Amino acid sequence: MSLIEPGTRAPAFTLPDQRGAKHRLSDHKGSPVVLFFYPKDDTTGCTKEACGFRDLSAKFEEAGVVVFGISPQGVDSKAAFAAKHRLDYPILADEGSKVCEKYGVWQEKSMYGRTYMGVVRTTYLINGRGVVEKRWDKVKVPGHAEAVYEAAADLEKAGLQGGTGRRDGVSASD
Repeated sequence: MSLIEPGTRAPAFTLPDQRGAKHRLSDHKGSPVVLFFYPKDDTTGCTKEACGFRDLSAKFEEAGVVVFGISPQGVDSKAAFAAKHRLDYPILADEGSKVCEKYGVWQEKSMYGRTYMGVVRTTYLINGRGVVEKRWDKVKVPGHAEAVYEAAADLEKAGLQGGTGRRDGVSASD
């Protein structure tokens, strides 16, 4: 599958977090949602990215924005990663990479002449009506969480954070 384009309804999902609690995108209707897809728990870049969102978690929460980190490792890996780095938001386990595939981030990668399938670091900002507002491709970690926060804050200013409207005029039931 290809990456989800802005203006498109975000694919539904249900995934467990680091505590085993299930999270569904549909549970957050009316609130903006950030999904940041990252390759692997406890690697340098992924840790920096996750900690960047952790450091802004109070601001995201104050703005009513739900943040989820997603990667293919299991719940035990997520629990160790979250505990080690004091991650205070849900880190979701996408074992089998089904959600990564739905969002188009499970792609062929290459390193040292070897090709393999893996997660391409990508972030989605979804408005309160379940529509992708913005997508960041091939994310560079420094300053990324801040840029996502600013875009989420702009949703609030535009009146698109909750159930107040959509740019394309399509109702939430479409």
